[in-house]
Amino acid sequence: MAEESEKPVHTEESLMEKIAEKIHDHDSSSSSDSEHEKPESPSALKAKIYRLFGREKPVHKVLGGGLPADVFLWRDKKLSAAVLGVATAIWVLFELVEYHLLSLACHILIFSLAAMFLWSNAHAFMKKPPPKIPEIHVKEEHFILIASALRNELNQAFVILRSIALGRDLKKFLMVVVGLWIISVVGNWFNFLTLVYICFVVLHTVPMLYEKHEDKVDPVAEKTMKELKKHYMVFDEKVLSKIPLASLKAKLG
Repeated sequence: MAEESEKPVHTEESLMEKIAEKIHDHDSSSSSDSEHEKPESPSALKAKIYRLFGREKPVHKVLGGGLPADVFLWRDKKLSAAVLGVATAIWVLFELVEYHLLSLACHILIFSLAAMFLWSNAHAFMKKPPPKIPEIHVKEEHFILIASALRNELNQAFVILRSIALGRDLKKFLMVVVGLWIISVVGNWFNFLTLVYICFVVLHTVPMLYEKHEDKVDPVAEKTMKELKKHYMVFDEKVLSKIPLASLKAKLG
Protein backbone atom coordinates (compact mmCIF):
# COMPACT_ATOMS: atom_id res chain seq x y z
CA MET A 1 0.00 0.00 0.00
CA ALA A 2 2.92 2.32 0.74
CA GLU A 3 4.32 1.66 -2.73
CA GLU A 4 0.94 2.46 -4.31
CA SER A 5 0.71 5.73 -2.36
CA GLU A 6 4.20 6.75 -3.43
CA LYS A 7 3.40 6.25 -7.16
CA PRO A 8 0.99 9.18 -7.53
CA VAL A 9 3.48 11.40 -5.72
CA HIS A 10 6.19 10.48 -8.21
CA THR A 11 3.85 10.90 -11.16
CA GLU A 12 2.73 14.32 -9.91
CA GLU A 13 6.35 15.39 -9.46
CA SER A 14 7.25 14.17 -12.97
CA LEU A 15 4.26 16.01 -14.45
CA MET A 16 5.26 19.21 -12.64
CA GLU A 17 8.84 18.85 -13.89
CA LYS A 18 7.66 18.38 -17.49
CA ILE A 19 5.37 21.42 -17.27
CA ALA A 20 8.23 23.50 -15.81
CA GLU A 21 10.55 22.33 -18.60
CA LYS A 22 8.00 23.24 -21.26
CA ILE A 23 7.50 26.70 -19.75
CA HIS A 24 11.26 27.18 -19.58
CA ASP A 25 11.69 26.07 -23.21
CA HIS A 26 8.92 28.41 -24.33
CA ASP A 27 10.48 31.35 -22.47
CA SER A 28 13.91 30.62 -23.91
CA SER A 29 12.54 30.28 -27.46
CA SER A 30 10.57 33.51 -27.14
CA SER A 31 13.63 35.32 -25.81
CA SER A 32 15.75 33.98 -28.66
CA ASP A 33 13.08 35.06 -31.16
CA SER A 34 12.98 38.49 -29.62
CA GLU A 35 16.77 38.66 -29.92
CA HIS A 36 16.53 37.73 -33.60
CA GLU A 37 13.80 40.30 -34.13
CA LYS A 38 15.84 43.19 -32.74
CA PRO A 39 15.50 46.40 -34.72
CA GLU A 40 18.17 46.94 -37.32
CA SER A 41 20.95 49.33 -36.65
CA PRO A 42 20.52 52.94 -37.84
CA SER A 43 23.34 52.49 -40.37
CA ALA A 44 21.60 49.45 -41.91
CA LEU A 45 18.30 51.30 -42.09
CA LYS A 46 20.01 54.35 -43.58
CA ALA A 47 21.60 52.18 -46.26
CA LYS A 48 18.13 50.98 -47.34
CA ILE A 49 16.78 54.53 -47.74
CA TYR A 50 16.33 55.61 -51.34
CA ARG A 51 18.78 58.28 -52.40
CA LEU A 52 18.35 60.59 -55.37
CA PHE A 53 19.89 59.20 -58.60
CA GLY A 54 20.85 56.03 -56.71
CA ARG A 55 23.84 57.65 -55.07
CA GLU A 56 25.67 55.80 -52.30
CA LYS A 57 28.15 58.54 -51.36
CA PRO A 58 27.56 61.83 -49.52
CA VAL A 59 26.81 64.92 -51.57
CA HIS A 60 30.29 66.29 -50.86
CA LYS A 61 31.90 63.20 -52.43
CA VAL A 62 29.50 63.26 -55.39
CA LEU A 63 30.61 66.83 -56.18
CA GLY A 64 34.23 65.66 -56.30
CA GLY A 65 35.30 66.62 -52.80
CA GLY A 66 37.99 69.17 -52.04
CA LEU A 67 37.71 72.92 -52.51
CA PRO A 68 35.09 72.97 -55.34
CA ALA A 69 32.67 70.88 -53.26
CA ASP A 70 33.33 73.11 -50.24
CA VAL A 71 32.45 76.17 -52.34
CA PHE A 72 29.24 74.68 -53.76
CA LEU A 73 28.08 73.41 -50.34
CA TRP A 74 29.01 76.65 -48.53
CA ARG A 75 31.45 75.01 -46.14
CA ASP A 76 33.41 78.28 -46.24
CA LYS A 77 30.70 80.94 -46.41
CA LYS A 78 33.07 83.84 -47.13
CA LEU A 79 34.73 82.05 -50.04
CA SER A 80 31.41 80.84 -51.49
CA ALA A 81 29.90 84.33 -51.21
CA ALA A 82 33.01 85.85 -52.86
CA VAL A 83 32.85 83.41 -55.78
CA LEU A 84 29.14 84.01 -56.28
CA GLY A 85 29.68 87.78 -56.02
CA VAL A 86 32.41 87.74 -58.68
CA ALA A 87 30.22 85.67 -60.99
CA THR A 88 27.33 88.08 -60.46
CA ALA A 89 29.56 91.10 -61.15
CA ILE A 90 30.80 89.52 -64.40
CA TRP A 91 27.24 88.78 -65.49
CA VAL A 92 26.13 92.34 -64.69
CA LEU A 93 29.08 93.80 -66.63
CA PHE A 94 28.55 91.74 -69.76
CA GLU A 95 24.77 91.35 -69.74
CA LEU A 96 23.27 94.47 -68.16
CA VAL A 97 25.99 97.04 -68.82
CA GLU A 98 26.71 95.32 -72.17
CA TYR A 99 30.46 95.47 -71.66
CA HIS A 100 32.48 93.37 -74.11
CA LEU A 101 34.99 90.75 -72.99
CA LEU A 102 37.78 91.93 -75.28
CA SER A 103 37.36 95.54 -74.17
CA LEU A 104 37.37 94.55 -70.50
CA ALA A 105 40.52 92.45 -70.89
CA CYS A 106 42.33 95.25 -72.73
CA HIS A 107 41.32 97.90 -70.18
CA ILE A 108 42.45 95.73 -67.26
CA LEU A 109 45.82 95.10 -68.95
CA ILE A 110 46.27 98.81 -69.75
CA PHE A 111 45.53 99.85 -66.16
CA SER A 112 47.77 97.13 -64.66
CA LEU A 113 50.72 97.76 -66.97
CA ALA A 114 50.49 101.54 -66.53
CA ALA A 115 50.41 101.23 -62.73
CA MET A 116 53.38 98.83 -62.63
CA PHE A 117 55.36 100.92 -65.13
CA LEU A 118 54.88 104.15 -63.16
CA TRP A 119 55.67 102.42 -59.87
CA SER A 120 58.85 100.89 -61.29
CA ASN A 121 60.11 104.27 -62.51
CA ALA A 122 58.94 106.41 -59.60
CA HIS A 123 60.23 104.27 -56.72
CA ALA A 124 63.48 106.28 -56.55
CA PHE A 125 61.62 109.59 -56.09
CA MET A 126 59.16 108.10 -53.63
CA LYS A 127 61.99 106.40 -51.68
CA LYS A 128 60.18 103.08 -51.79
CA PRO A 129 61.45 99.69 -52.94
CA PRO A 130 60.65 98.68 -56.51
CA PRO A 131 57.71 96.35 -57.01
CA LYS A 132 58.47 92.65 -56.84
CA ILE A 133 56.87 91.14 -59.91
CA PRO A 134 56.97 87.34 -59.71
CA GLU A 135 57.96 85.22 -62.65
CA ILE A 136 55.04 83.15 -63.83
CA HIS A 137 55.68 79.81 -65.51
CA VAL A 138 52.81 77.59 -66.55
CA LYS A 139 53.74 73.95 -66.08
CA GLU A 140 53.34 71.64 -69.01
CA GLU A 141 51.96 68.84 -66.81
CA HIS A 142 48.84 70.84 -65.97
CA PHE A 143 47.96 71.35 -69.62
CA ILE A 144 48.62 67.67 -70.36
CA LEU A 145 46.30 66.58 -67.51
CA ILE A 146 43.52 68.92 -68.65
CA ALA A 147 43.89 67.85 -72.28
CA SER A 148 43.92 64.17 -71.32
CA ALA A 149 40.78 64.49 -69.19
CA LEU A 150 39.02 66.42 -71.97
CA ARG A 151 40.06 63.80 -74.53
CA ASN A 152 38.65 60.97 -72.40
CA GLU A 153 35.33 62.76 -71.95
CA LEU A 154 35.06 63.49 -75.69
CA ASN A 155 35.85 59.88 -76.59
CA GLN A 156 33.20 58.64 -74.16
CA ALA A 157 30.66 61.05 -75.64
CA PHE A 158 31.50 59.91 -79.18
CA VAL A 159 31.06 56.25 -78.15
CA ILE A 160 27.61 57.02 -76.71
CA LEU A 161 26.58 59.04 -79.78
CA ARG A 162 27.77 56.25 -82.10
CA SER A 163 25.82 53.59 -80.21
CA ILE A 164 22.71 55.79 -80.37
CA ALA A 165 23.18 56.47 -84.09
CA LEU A 166 23.46 52.72 -84.77
CA GLY A 167 20.05 52.17 -83.18
CA ARG A 168 21.25 49.92 -80.37
CA ASP A 169 19.48 51.65 -77.50
CA LEU A 170 16.07 53.20 -78.15
CA LYS A 171 15.66 54.41 -74.57
CA LYS A 172 18.96 56.29 -74.63
CA PHE A 173 18.08 57.72 -78.05
CA LEU A 174 14.80 59.14 -76.75
CA MET A 175 16.50 60.54 -73.63
CA VAL A 176 19.15 62.34 -75.72
CA VAL A 177 16.57 63.72 -78.17
CA VAL A 178 14.35 65.02 -75.35
CA GLY A 179 17.38 66.51 -73.55
CA LEU A 180 18.60 68.30 -76.67
CA TRP A 181 15.09 69.59 -77.36
CA ILE A 182 14.81 70.99 -73.81
CA ILE A 183 18.22 72.68 -74.16
CA SER A 184 17.16 74.23 -77.48
CA VAL A 185 13.95 75.58 -75.92
CA VAL A 186 15.81 77.03 -72.93
CA GLY A 187 18.41 78.48 -75.31
CA ASN A 188 15.67 80.50 -76.99
CA TRP A 189 14.74 82.07 -73.66
CA PHE A 190 18.26 83.13 -72.58
CA ASN A 191 21.56 83.87 -74.24
CA PHE A 192 24.62 81.74 -73.55
CA LEU A 193 26.11 83.95 -70.81
CA THR A 194 22.83 84.16 -68.87
CA LEU A 195 22.36 80.41 -69.17
CA VAL A 196 25.87 79.80 -67.80
CA TYR A 197 25.20 82.20 -64.93
CA ILE A 198 21.89 80.48 -64.10
CA CYS A 199 23.65 77.09 -64.03
CA PHE A 200 26.33 78.57 -61.78
CA VAL A 201 23.73 79.95 -59.35
CA VAL A 202 21.90 76.60 -59.35
CA LEU A 203 25.15 74.81 -58.48
CA HIS A 204 25.63 77.26 -55.61
CA THR A 205 22.15 76.79 -54.15
CA VAL A 206 20.54 73.43 -55.03
CA PRO A 207 23.26 71.07 -53.66
CA MET A 208 23.44 73.04 -50.42
CA LEU A 209 19.66 73.00 -49.95
CA TYR A 210 19.46 69.32 -50.90
CA GLU A 211 22.15 68.37 -48.39
CA LYS A 212 20.18 70.09 -45.62
CA HIS A 213 16.82 68.55 -46.54
CA GLU A 214 17.80 65.28 -48.24
CA ASP A 215 15.74 63.17 -45.81
CA LYS A 216 12.62 65.03 -46.97
CA VAL A 217 13.53 65.28 -50.65
CA ASP A 218 14.51 61.63 -51.21
CA PRO A 219 11.09 60.10 -50.35
CA VAL A 220 9.37 62.54 -52.72
CA ALA A 221 11.94 61.74 -55.42
CA GLU A 222 11.35 58.02 -54.87
CA LYS A 223 7.61 58.39 -55.42
CA THR A 224 8.22 60.53 -58.50
CA MET A 225 10.64 57.99 -59.98
CA LYS A 226 8.13 55.18 -59.41
CA GLU A 227 5.42 57.14 -61.20
CA LEU A 228 7.76 57.92 -64.09
CA LYS A 229 8.72 54.25 -64.37
CA LYS A 230 5.06 53.29 -64.48
CA HIS A 231 4.36 55.78 -67.26
CA TYR A 232 7.43 54.64 -69.15
CA MET A 233 6.36 50.99 -68.88
CA VAL A 234 2.95 51.89 -70.30
CA PHE A 235 4.59 53.88 -73.10
CA ASP A 236 7.00 51.03 -73.78
CA GLU A 237 4.18 48.49 -73.91
CA LYS A 238 1.90 50.56 -76.15
CA VAL A 239 4.43 52.29 -78.42
CA LEU A 240 8.06 51.22 -78.18
CA SER A 241 7.44 47.48 -78.19
CA LYS A 242 5.48 47.80 -81.45
CA ILE A 243 8.39 49.40 -83.33
CA PRO A 244 9.98 46.71 -85.55
CA LEU A 245 13.59 47.36 -84.54
CA ALA A 246 14.75 43.87 -85.42
CA SER A 247 13.64 44.17 -89.05
CA LEU A 248 15.21 47.61 -89.31
CA LYS A 249 18.51 46.34 -87.94
CA ALA A 250 18.40 43.40 -90.36
CA LYS A 251 17.83 45.74 -93.30
CA LEU A 252 20.60 48.09 -92.19
CA GLY A 253 22.95 45.18 -91.51
